[in-house]
Amino acid sequence: MANDIGLIGLAVMGQNLVLNMNDHGYSVSVFNRTRERTEEFIAGDAAGRDIIPSYELEDFVASLAKPRKIMLMVKEGAPVDGFIDSLIPLLEPGDLIIDGGNSFFKDTIRRNKNLTERGLLYIGTGVSGGEVGARFGPAIMPGGQAEAYALVEPIFTAISAKAGSSGDVPCCTYIGADGAGHYVKMVHNGIEYGDMELISEAYHLMRHGLDMPIDEIQKVFAQWNEGTLKSYLIEITADILTQIDQRTGKHLVEVILDSAGNKGTGKWTSQSALDLGVPAPTIVEAVFARYISAFKSERVNASQQLTGPTARFTSDKTAMIEAIRDALYASKIGSYAQGFALMTHAAKEYGWDLNFGAIARLWRGGCIIRAQFLDRITEAFEAQPGLPNLMLAPYFKDAILKAQDNWRKVVVAGVESGIPTPAFSSALAYFDSYRAETLPANIIQAQRDYFGAHTYKRLDIEGSYHVDWPEPGRPEIRTG
Repeated sequence: MANDIGLIGLAVMGQNLVLNMNDHGYSVSVFNRTRERTEEFIAGDAAGRDIIPSYELEDFVASLAKPRKIMLMVKEGAPVDGFIDSLIPLLEPGDLIIDGGNSFFKDTIRRNKNLTERGLLYIGTGVSGGEVGARFGPAIMPGGQAEAYALVEPIFTAISAKAGSSGDVPCCTYIGADGAGHYVKMVHNGIEYGDMELISEAYHLMRHGLDMPIDEIQKVFAQWNEGTLKSYLIEITADILTQIDQRTGKHLVEVILDSAGNKGTGKWTSQSALDLGVPAPTIVEAVFARYISAFKSERVNASQQLTGPTARFTSDKTAMIEAIRDALYASKIGSYAQGFALMTHAAKEYGWDLNFGAIARLWRGGCIIRAQFLDRITEAFEAQPGLPNLMLAPYFKDAILKAQDNWRKVVVAGVESGIPTPAFSSALAYFDSYRAETLPANIIQAQRDYFGAHTYKRLDIEGSYHVDWPEPGRPEIRTG
């Protein structure tokens, strides 16, 4: 009997998705580049299940019901192209290939176009939630042909996380054409970078600005997770701070090297913001914060030579903790606002019809950035689908205006104490720039016209203008 779906790539994410699919009644064919990995899986967690191994790609394809549905869970880039090239001769028109990895969205657009010309269907889908999400319910963001999604919708909605007041709303929805799914997953990851950096800065401010012991900071994060900041990342941070290292007896965070890794999606989000001319400073600063953390030996050397303030916060500790909470919430709003603004402009650029309320809704469960306030984001976009910026939605406008005094207090305290807060600071600068009727870009445009004759526009009349500026050092000004 032919199987419902096939999956290629049996690393942990792939294995867990297969088990998840089988839990929901789907028969799955599996294939891995190395035979040993397949044999280990079949003898282990897949034993006794309706999961059928193949050791040749031809056998794998032949084991699937038509139209065939094949999901790739392999490393982005050349491995995806390699498997697609190997599958094409074995497939028939109407068959579907699904890329479930973190592929760059422009690669997905290219692959979709190429396979469409061959009569094949293609989905690029974001899968968020890590290993646990893959096993028990991820957030799924599929993009491609609508008819392609229709083929796999029953499987994806079944295996996805469930959210909503009734706990039965699938965290999966059709995102849009060609690369839309991978683009939305990319921005999700960019927002995730921002969230993680903001939380780490809040920790740093309490640990080194207020000299709080880790156990006390843990209680603060646990308390925050009961209110408006309730989220997966706040929850796991509270859990992390309880962990004791067995070797040293210290809190685990005290023995973890302060050098953060990254897999590229934050960088891609930043690059897309630059390509589209959309400000996303908090996401970009979060990426740079990881980069500078990796310069550990240079930082250690610089710490012996470059001095800064030694004073710590003088404010009442309880008041400062509340201020940090407000700064974290306001900055989080700013970071999400940047991500949704980026998706708004990308939709126009690439011809996607993105439903931002639905995107926020599917992020409520399974994914890394799941948070209580995503319900509010859904409500904001449902009330005003053309909302230009999340900070203008009534709920978020009120929240950010209420928090801004404490937000400023925290950024100032960080500066005065020499504690870096790149995400807090950039989010505040984004807010101040966005609400500014006048910015100093007039000086920049005059400079551009001076040295490069780039012209400028005027406030009082239409058109483009240029001044016949003097050579440097010459006093006369010749207007033009």
